[in-house]
Amino acid sequence: MKYILLFVSVLFYLNVSAQDTERTVIQFSGVVVTENANGDISPLPYTNVSILNTSRGTVTEIDGFFSLVAQAGDTIVFSRVGFDKVEKVIPDTLSKSFYSWYQVMSKGNILLPEAVIKPWPSRENYKIEFLAINVDNEMRQFAQANLAQRLLDDMLYSVPADGLEAYNQLVDEQFEAYRTTGQFQRQDLFNPAAWAEFIKAWKRGDFKREK
Repeated sequence: MKYILLFVSVLFYLNVSAQDTERTVIQFSGVVVTENANGDISPLPYTNVSILNTSRGTVTEIDGFFSLVAQAGDTIVFSRVGFDKVEKVIPDTLSKSFYSWYQVMSKGNILLPEAVIKPWPSRENYKIEFLAINVDNEMRQFAQANLAQRLLDDMLYSVPADGLEAYNQLVDEQFEAYRTTGQFQRQDLFNPAAWAEFIKAWKRGDFKREK
């Protein structure tokens, strides 16, 4: 009997110890801002808000707002290209399950390698050097092959978008989502203009596969 009581006591102690060491789950939210060119405070969208040493995080919205689930004692990292990285530790003495934070980001100094531009001495000198370039048939064939319309069309769908194109696409998607908030999403299935573009692309052979 005493062994049973001892076993129950050990289980109870381990359970209490685990509850004492378990960290509180916090709904961490707030706004990220910065100083604009006029010296006023403005929201800073697309700022990365992540938990240090984890894969969890989020990105601030167009108004600088963010919200994520964290734990008391976590280190939150605020980062964005062109701004100094900031770390904030969530206090482990919170009595509530939510915590708000107002983060100000400062622009950082980005040092680029030195670029020395050496222009031609004069327009006449440039014309002489340009006309002296020897463009043989092999180089001309390479240029024509690289500028072939079929190759350019394939690159349009195979080459990934650069940073500016991805940013513009993200802004367009967010604008469309805000514009249709509380409404039915637009369906291009019934859009005559979309069908016209589809038919033109079909006639051009954009959907044909190479054999």
